[in-house]
Amino acid sequence: MNELETELARLIIGELDITDIALADVRPDTPLYGEGFGLDSIDILEIALLVSKKYGFELRSDNPDNKRIFQSLGSLAAYTQQQRSR
Repeated sequence: MNELETELARLIIGELDITDIALADVRPDTPLYGEGFGLDSIDILEIALLVSKKYGFELRSDNPDNKRIFQSLGSLAAYTQQQRSR
């Protein structure tokens, strides 16, 4: 994983208090929904707020690309890298 993917994985695991997945088990293709991180829609909203605040851009619930953006850790990291101002 690259530095941003690792940072986002730590953020997700730490902020959502996920105890059933270790950082060492996470890869860029680890899904955010279902298997993998096991996040639900409420968790995704929380992560969107955290990422928006930390990286200085807005992840909007009405973005038509959200399914792609939140597909995996790698897709979230790639979108964050493109949009970030910090």
